[in-house]
Amino acid sequence: QVRLVESGGGLVQAGDSLRLSCAASGRTFRNYAMGWFRQAPGKEREFVAGISWNGGSTSYADSLKGRFTISRDNAKNTVYLQMNSLKPEDTAVYSCAAQFDTSWFPRWSDYRTSSSWTYWGQGTQVTVSS
Repeated sequence: QVRLVESGGGLVQAGDSLRLSCAASGRTFRNYAMGWFRQAPGKEREFVAGISWNGGSTSYADSLKGRFTISRDNAKNTVYLQMNSLKPEDTAVYSCAAQFDTSWFPRWSDYRTSSSWTYWGQGTQVTVSS
């Protein structure tokens, strides 16, 4: 069992930045690919970003490339999502996810689907005002 706890969400203005954190416990963190998803009111959950066990491979939603950056610190069992130039349409609950995967190049086409991830955090709210 992997327990994931997100933090760092809040209310910001358009153009601001936020860094979300997801702390993992319970299993060997470095054996897991990690991902971030978000879900806005009335919309389906969507893939934001993913990172391989060693940080060597990352993937982003096409619409977010250049504004969001995923990273991880295996010594701290934590994955991060740096979000810059935030827009009102970024308003959503952001959740992190974990999947046992020690491959250097995860199949990100599969991981864009939420059902490919086994463990989930409870989410953190990000609200961007205009």
